[in-house]
Amino acid sequence: MSESENPRRVGPIVSSAHLAVEGSEELSELEFGLIIANNAFERWIVRCMAAAGVSDVSALDVLVLHSINHRGRARKMADICFVLNVEDTHTVVYALKKLEKLGLVRGERRGKEKFFVATAKGRGACERYGVIRQKCLLHSMTALGGQHPETGKAAGLLRMISGLYDQAARAAASL
Repeated sequence: MSESENPRRVGPIVSSAHLAVEGSEELSELEFGLIIANNAFERWIVRCMAAAGVSDVSALDVLVLHSINHRGRARKMADICFVLNVEDTHTVVYALKKLEKLGLVRGERRGKEKFFVATAKGRGACERYGVIRQKCLLHSMTALGGQHPETGKAAGLLRMISGLYDQAARAAASL
């Protein structure tokens, strides 16, 4: 049955119908998908980290911790912001202070720069997170039929689209 023959299908699934003007329906559907996927992802990472023994953290806190733990190298705040594509540096500063207070990361001065490393407690939390992720998330994906090459393609598409939104943001800022 085609979309036009389906009486239940009213139109694109969007969060803001006033933005789904003719010719942009697919983009509006994508944006709604991004909204609900982002909220589901943030809920997941916070709950996974809580299951790993670290509660009272935000999604950004979790992402910052994983970024610092990545490959065991010290990270500058600017590098963390760049990799995570966070423009509001004060949110990362707050996350770093919170993670330091929890004993998950440690800041160390190198000249004028401050670098952050994961502590043993932080590395342990990331390891437990990985085990829980394997058990709860990857196990479910495997149950859906093994490898999903479209997941990698979707990741590439999302990175490309983030560049388009970044460019559009710069254009909007110049109006």
